[in-house]
Amino acid sequence: MFDAHFILLHVDSPAASARFYADLLGGEPIEQSPTFAMFALPSGVRLGLWSRHTVEPAATAIGGATEMAMMVPNSQAVDAACADWRKRGIAILQEPTDLDFGRTFTARDPDGHRLRVFHPLPEEG
Repeated sequence: MFDAHFILLHVDSPAASARFYADLLGGEPIEQSPTFAMFALPSGVRLGLWSRHTVEPAATAIGGATEMAMMVPNSQAVDAACADWRKRGIAILQEPTDLDFGRTFTARDPDGHRLRVFHPLPEEG
């Protein structure tokens, strides 16, 4: 079975997106060039920001069709993250709400990629 090691987002400007994610994630990229930037996430997964103008094969779509989801330790952290992101000027697409899987909100990065923060409901046992 395969395991995911990288999330690659096709972006308009890797430098601008790297600044956005450096602020959001609280850390600098581990690799950066004019066409690419890479972040090491605490989970071990890496987030790559690749210029949609130079990616091969050519990208045929822009952001918004997928989501990157980030789990937080409790429902209060969902609300706190939303308030923090709003203060930073990040576009909020969905206010904190309770859905069938738990508490969540959805935001958008500068390229239209959806960012979901959530805390899952406890498993019924």
